[in-house]
Amino acid sequence: MSSAINSGARPADEPTEAAAAERVRGIFNSIAPSYDLLNHLLSFGLDRRWWASSARAFQSILKNPEACVLDLCCGTGDMTAALLALRPQPAEPVTGLDFSAHMLTLARKKFPASNILWIEGDAMHLPYTDNSFDLVTSAFGFRNLTNYSAGLAEIYRVLKPGASIGILDCNQPSGLSGALYTLYFRYGLPLIGGLISGDFASYRYLPASVARFPRPPQMLDMLAHAGFHNCAWDGYFLRAAGLYRAVK
Repeated sequence: MSSAINSGARPADEPTEAAAAERVRGIFNSIAPSYDLLNHLLSFGLDRRWWASSARAFQSILKNPEACVLDLCCGTGDMTAALLALRPQPAEPVTGLDFSAHMLTLARKKFPASNILWIEGDAMHLPYTDNSFDLVTSAFGFRNLTNYSAGLAEIYRVLKPGASIGILDCNQPSGLSGALYTLYFRYGLPLIGGLISGDFASYRYLPASVARFPRPPQMLDMLAHAGFHNCAWDGYFLRAAGLYRAVK
């Protein structure tokens, strides 16, 4: 579907961005306790490889101890930790930001002694001045923003000139293998996720959010329209997920 029509996440066709954002927050607070286990099971363990591969794409930035790094929609912190793993010591801390308090509570428990700043905040209204960061990433969280174009504009604002953006997120693959994966993702994931978590409605939202999210050509156009250049997408595993990269 067109990214012009689907401007952002709408879990239940909410009439406003504010209502949709509150619904998304409620969904992720609800599934937080089972989030990690289900991510690993439902991705066949590939999520760990995807976080590591995405972090390595920005190794030249991460190895600079003075680089300022922000991981948006950080959830329970796995992408944030993958970024930290490539940082020298000592170095500036990595910042993980999420608007789900329950997710951040789990992140702090998982990585208690890490050089990470955990911040509860809104990715649509970042609490930072212009030109603050050398790298901003988001892993499987950007598609939950209620306005994709505004989200990109906000990331652009806080990036320094010449800094990079990295968005790891899902895609709907094509071909026979892609069709089989999509069938599993659309029907198997909500069933398994619902049985384990007890929250069927939230796990029905997740595949619906992927169906609504712009495809790579549309997303690359949106990045360019937001002012980024050197826009690229690297597809992972049947092109069911991939990393968007661009430079301010």
